[in-house]
Amino acid sequence: MDQTTLNFIVVGLSFALYFGIAIWARAGSTSEFYAAGRGVNPVLNGMATAADWMSAASFISMAGLIAFVGYNNSLFLMGWTGGYVLMAMLLAPYLRKFGKFTVPEFVGDRYYSNAARVVAVICLIVISVTYVIGQMRGAGIAFSRFLEIDIFWGLITAGAVVFVYAVLGGMKGITYTQVAQYCVLIVAYTIPAIFISLNLTGNPIPGLGLFSTMSEGNAGEGQYLLVTLDQLLTDLGFREYTATTNPWLMALYTLSLMIGTAGLPHVIIRFFTVPKVADARWSAGWALVFIALLYLTAPAVGAMARLNITTTMWPAGIEGEAVAVEELPDWFETWQVTGLLGVEDKNGDGRIQYYNDANPDMQAIAAERGWEGNELVTFNRDILVLANPEIAQLPGWVIALIAAGGIAAALSTAAGLLLAISSAISHDLIKSVFNPNISERGELLAARISMAVAIVVAVWLGLNPPGFAAQVVALAFGLAAATLFPTLMMGIFSKRMNSAGATAGMLAGLITTCLYLFLYLGWFFIPGTALLDSSQYLFGIPPTHFGPIGAVFNFAVAYAVAQATAAPPQHIQDLVESVRIPRGAGAAVDH
Repeated sequence: MDQTTLNFIVVGLSFALYFGIAIWARAGSTSEFYAAGRGVNPVLNGMATAADWMSAASFISMAGLIAFVGYNNSLFLMGWTGGYVLMAMLLAPYLRKFGKFTVPEFVGDRYYSNAARVVAVICLIVISVTYVIGQMRGAGIAFSRFLEIDIFWGLITAGAVVFVYAVLGGMKGITYTQVAQYCVLIVAYTIPAIFISLNLTGNPIPGLGLFSTMSEGNAGEGQYLLVTLDQLLTDLGFREYTATTNPWLMALYTLSLMIGTAGLPHVIIRFFTVPKVADARWSAGWALVFIALLYLTAPAVGAMARLNITTTMWPAGIEGEAVAVEELPDWFETWQVTGLLGVEDKNGDGRIQYYNDANPDMQAIAAERGWEGNELVTFNRDILVLANPEIAQLPGWVIALIAAGGIAAALSTAAGLLLAISSAISHDLIKSVFNPNISERGELLAARISMAVAIVVAVWLGLNPPGFAAQVVALAFGLAAATLFPTLMMGIFSKRMNSAGATAGMLAGLITTCLYLFLYLGWFFIPGTALLDSSQYLFGIPPTHFGPIGAVFNFAVAYAVAQATAAPPQHIQDLVESVRIPRGAGAAVDH
C-alpha cells in the first residue's frame, strides 16, 4: 500500500471518530453548548484540557523552534507549563465556583457593568482570533502535505472538519472529541520520538536519549548527542545548539507566556464543564500529567530532528561534500510540493550546500569552493515534526499516524478557540447586552452562526499568517497577559477593584500592547507593513515579549482609577469574599 493511501485511511478513520462523537454528543441546550452540561468527569476533562491547550504550536511548531534556535527556545516549555500551573492554582477553582459560562460573563457580573463585559468580549475576540490563525495554519500544513494538496485547500479542508463537529456539538461535542484527539496526538508524537531516539542513541525514552551517547553507525559515535550536535552546527557556521543569549529577554518572554497562558479564555472555560469546584482542581492536576507526557518529549524531538537534518544535508561532514541533487531523500521531494521546503543549486555544481552564509568563516570557505550561498532556500520550521518520521526513514504507518496527530492537535485547539468566540458573541453580547429576552433556541442558533463566521475568518487569516505557528500564538499570549489575566486576578483577589478601574485597565493593556505590535509588526501583524524596525525596539523588547509590560499598564491604570472612584457595592464585595474562601463541601455556588 502506498503512503498516500495509508495517510487517507488513518486520517479518515480519525475524522470518522470525531464526527461520530459529534453526532453522539450533539448539544441540545445552551448549557450543553457552552459548558457541556457541567457533567464532564475530571479525568476526561483533564485530557480534553490538555488537547485544547497543546495546540498546533505545541505539536507542530514548538519542536521546530527549539530545533532551529536551540536552548533559548526552551522558554516555550517553561512559560507554557508554568502558566498552566498559575491558572490551575490562582484562577480555575475560583472561576468555577463563581458558576458562570464564560470569562466575559464573570467580568460583567463581578464588575457589575455591561461596559466591562463588552470590553472583555473585545479582548477575548482579539486574543482568540490571533491565536486561531496559528492553529488553522498548522492544520492547513498538515492537510496539504499528507493529503498532497495545496495549502489553500488544506485550510479549506481543516475549516470544513471543524465546522462539522464544533458547530454541531458545541462544548459537549468538543470535549469528547478532544479526549479522542488527545489520544491520537500523544501516540502520534511519542511513537516517532521513540523510534528516532532508538536509532540515534539506543535509548527508547526520548527525554533520556537527549542526554545519551550516539550509538554505533551514527555521526559522533560514542559522543554525547548534544556535544555532537554542537560540533556539527559550529562547523557549518551556526551558533552552538546549547548556547544562551540575553537572559533578561528570556525571562521576560517566559513571563509573558506564563501570565498569558493563565489568561487564555478558551482554556479557562474548560474548568466550567465539571460538576464541582473540587473537580476543577482535579481536572487541573490530570491535565498537567497529560501535558507533561508531550512536553518532556519535545526537547528531544527538536534536538534529534536538527541532528537528522544536518547529517542528511552533510553526510560526509564539513570536510567532505554536500549531498548531490539526485541523492536528495524522497521526503525532500514530497515536501517541496507544499511550497514549504525548497532547494536551489545556485552554483550549478550538482550539490546542495547547507551552511550559514552570514558567518565570516563560512564565507571564506564558500569563496574558496565556489559556493554562492546556502542552497536550502526554504525550510518552514512548522514542517519539522511532521517530516521527522520521513527524515528518520520510519515505517509508513508511523508517518500516517503523525499526520493524524498534527491535524488533531491543530483542530482541537481551533475548536476551543472558536467556541470561546462564539460564546462571547452569542451569550455575552446578544443575550446579556443587546437582546436579554432572546429564547434559548435563538441563542443556540446565534452561537452556531457566530462560530461559522469565526471559522471563515480563521481560514482567511490562516492563508497569510504573520509567522510560524508558535510565533503567532506567542502574540496571542502577550495580548492575554496584558488584558484578561490582570482583570481576572483583581476580580478574585481585590474587593476594592471596581468596574471603572477594571474597564480602564483592560483598555490600557489592550491599546498599549496592540499599538506596540502594530508599530513593529504592522497591520494584522504582517511583517513588511511595520512603521518601525527591530533596531528601534523600546529597551530592546521584541513585540512577542511585550505582554508583561502591557500587564503592568493594566494593573497600574486599574489601581489608579479604582482609588479615584467609588468602591464596589457591598454585595459585590461579599460575592468576592464568598468566591475566594471555600465553604461547604466544594459544591459550586451559582449567583
